[in-house]
Amino acid sequence: MNLALKREDLPAIRPVADGDRQDLFGLIAICYADYPGCFVDPHDDLPDLRAPGSSYAETGGAFWVVEDERGRVCACVAVDFPEAETAELHRLYVRPDRRGMGLGSRLVHQAEAHARSRGTSRIILWSDTRFVTAHRLYTRLGYVQDGGQRQLADISHSVEYRFEKAL
Repeated sequence: MNLALKREDLPAIRPVADGDRQDLFGLIAICYADYPGCFVDPHDDLPDLRAPGSSYAETGGAFWVVEDERGRVCACVAVDFPEAETAELHRLYVRPDRRGMGLGSRLVHQAEAHARSRGTSRIILWSDTRFVTAHRLYTRLGYVQDGGQRQLADISHSVEYRFEKAL
C-alpha cells in the first residue's frame, strides 16, 4: 500500500536539536522492535545521540528530523564526511506507522543534496543485515551493496552490509 503524501501535505524536515535525544532513542527503539535480537543501548552504542544537534555539526555533517502532528520525531537521517570526497549516511529511521509515505526517500535525498553541496563524489552507508526493507529502499534509490561487511561489538551483535552510490 502506497501512502505517499501530496507535496503540500508533506511534513517539514528540520535540523535536529539536542533536545530531540529522547524522541530519537524512542524512535530507534520502536524501529528495532521489529527485528529479533536488536536492542537500543544509548550509553554505549549510540553516543552521537546524547547531543545530536552538535555531534554531527562538529565534523561538518548534518542531522535532520521529521515531526508528526504531535511534535514528536517520527523520522530522521544524518550524514557526515569520514574522508575526502566521501559522505556517509547514518541514522535513517522511519517510525513504522509512517513508512510508505516517502519520508525515507525524502530524508535520503536531503542528505545526498547536503553531500553534493560539500563537493563529495560518493556516499556510503552501513546497514544491519536484518534490515531487509531498508535495503530495498537503498537499492531503489541507486545504492549498490558492494560486498563489504562488518561485525560490530554492540549489544545486538550486529553484522552490517556496505552500500555505495556515486553522487
